[in-house]
Amino acid sequence: MPRLLKPRALGAGATLAVAAPAFAVDAGLLAAGESALAARGYRIRRRSDATDVCGYLAGDDARRAGEFMDWVGDESVGAILCARGGYGCHRIMSALDPGLVRRAAKPLVGFSDVTTLLLWQRRCAGLVGFHGPVLERQQPLTEEELDSLLRALSGDPLPPMRGDPRGGGVAEGRLVGGSLTLLAASLGTPWEVDTRGAILLFEEVNEKPYALDRMLQHLAASGKLDGVAGVGVGQLVACVDPKREEPRAEAVVTEILAALGVPLVLDLPFGHGVPNLTWPVGVRAALDGERGELRVLESGVKRG
Repeated sequence: MPRLLKPRALGAGATLAVAAPAFAVDAGLLAAGESALAARGYRIRRRSDATDVCGYLAGDDARRAGEFMDWVGDESVGAILCARGGYGCHRIMSALDPGLVRRAAKPLVGFSDVTTLLLWQRRCAGLVGFHGPVLERQQPLTEEELDSLLRALSGDPLPPMRGDPRGGGVAEGRLVGGSLTLLAASLGTPWEVDTRGAILLFEEVNEKPYALDRMLQHLAASGKLDGVAGVGVGQLVACVDPKREEPRAEAVVTEILAALGVPLVLDLPFGHGVPNLTWPVGVRAALDGERGELRVLESGVKRG
């Protein structure tokens, strides 16, 4: 894995590029997200083909990969924000250039299916990325979410995230994670999640409790839960089984993760719910399983 590099901090009034590497995009919802950032003084750029449709994808694989690499290579662009997740990033990985991504050193923001891009960027390009909101959303970006995102990209300290403490003490480690589905799907790929000594963060949406169990057992069987410093669970949105009221999703993940004997915090404010606060992938953080607190200990960007 390349030595970790931090992208350049975002300056006031910088240009933000919109990439659509996954599912097809609703132009109206996307425009609302763009407007929220424009109102904060940022310039927004989007290619006309970002709203292309190819089946369930935002255009064919060549279009989506080409768009992403075009923004990477465009010197006028300060950061790349993803339009939405869903599915599609796995299909374009082989067309991306990790060397160019590393040299460009631009912040990349997204979550859900963009977990794949963030894992690839960390593992193959050695670059910090940002697990944060996408621009196409049913609910407008909140002021709290915008503040969190822009603080992370500018290098200002991030307030602690607070959730439901489940014990295990306090530990420090580098942050890694994202969608639990995509973490499990990374196994055996060049961007396989590296959890050694890390604080593992994950969230999920619309997965039944037994599916969460299966994915965590998959990670455990592959050794990915061995040696983690701590685990923080974000929002588990609509992770219910209409046929089985019990066990609930929180009980399932707690049973598996509490046995690790490391700090465990549930219901941290990131994922498919509101708020979806931003955290940098790859930097050091501290997880307090007694107080239910996640503190990011260093900036995810470099200034100057």
